Amino acid sequence: MTPARKAPRTGSRAFAATWWGQAWVDALEASTLDAGRLSRGRTYARKGMVGPVTVTPGVLRAEVEGSAPWPYDAAVHLRVLTDAQWDTLLDAIAAQAGRTAALLDSEMPADLVDDARTAGVSLLPEASELDPECSCPDWGYPCKHAAALCYATVAHLDDDPFWLFTLRGRTKDAILTALRTRRQAHTGAAPEAGGTSRGRGVPARDAFASHSGVFTPPAPRTEGAESAPADSGPAPSPLATMPPSDASFSLDDLETLTRDTAQRARALTAGHTASLTCTPLDDAVRLAASGVGEHWFHQLVHATGLPPLDFALLVRAQRHGGPVGVTVARVPLTPDATAMAAARAALCNPDNAEVEDDTASTVRVRVWRNRLTADDEGVQIRLGPDDRWHPYTREGRGSTARWWPCAPATADPVAAFVAARTAAAQH
Repeated sequence: MTPARKAPRTGSRAFAATWWGQAWVDALEASTLDAGRLSRGRTYARKGMVGPVTVTPGVLRAEVEGSAPWPYDAAVHLRVLTDAQWDTLLDAIAAQAGRTAALLDSEMPADLVDDARTAGVSLLPEASELDPECSCPDWGYPCKHAAALCYATVAHLDDDPFWLFTLRGRTKDAILTALRTRRQAHTGAAPEAGGTSRGRGVPARDAFASHSGVFTPPAPRTEGAESAPADSGPAPSPLATMPPSDASFSLDDLETLTRDTAQRARALTAGHTASLTCTPLDDAVRLAASGVGEHWFHQLVHATGLPPLDFALLVRAQRHGGPVGVTVARVPLTPDATAMAAARAALCNPDNAEVEDDTASTVRVRVWRNRLTADDEGVQIRLGPDDRWHPYTREGRGSTARWWPCAPATADPVAAFVAARTAAAQH
């Protein structure tokens, strides 16, 4: 087992007890020259002003108390690894059995991080990767609330290095399952339970790529063609066999999935291949947005591990903007500066009657990354990678206030702003 490198401690000012926790602090403090906001963030963290921290793939979240009567919503985003990078990282973990044991013993093997970095995979964050966000009016990068969230996270990283893996895109359970699969493939061991061989299947993208032909639907039956006897009765259900009584799914569940699979297959034959690259989270959001029942919705929330409101937000983003809408909701993008400037100019044009406010003055718009926000109206539009503008409104009050997708995306920023304003007026 690789021993943990303990971080140097300098009295009460030290937040990290491990070398990987200190690496997190170093990345945070190297990301900004604003020592004042970092100092305030440390003070907030020490005073317990940071609420419970939640970690999901690519983002940390917590409520942080400040000068307002209600806490602010702070978040820190971190780039998730690609599937290819995860394969490299998992291979590095599996290369030495002691690495898995160390992780399960709450230690981060230093040689694992070094080997992964040599292979081009960064597990620990670089200074440029930590991307803070906060609902407070402070434009600091990071503001003191996001800085406090970063400092408060260190204790979680010290206790459980799997927090870093989750931030990079995969949970502890997913990693351990993948490692077991690798061991079985290497040793040729039989499946762990059930007594029968269960094939792993083929990824959809590979199956689709291997089919070089063109799908042709069956020709309609012509008059005089052989047909079934008139008294043969209704066609049997393709899923006529009931699942075992102890199964965690029902016949209705299987039929729902069968219909969904058929719809996706039909879309693939028409050339719509975006679903081939869906992650499990993408697929769960897509299913929930398709109108499944309440039971399914709750099951999907549980399977993703997301807080229900976070999952509901992504579902609404899917309904309004499709897969791109989900990306826009999850990640603050870095857009073309020219496009942002042109959109801001269009919104702030005093001759533009569509967006002129009630006081006969132009709207006041704040720009951050791909977002144009009119804070006093609770209206925001976000530029997506599809060059469309996605309308948002601020819903809720105090600590529950957050930005929600509210209307279909459009190529015109003015139209998107008006749609968001209309939606805000209806709340």
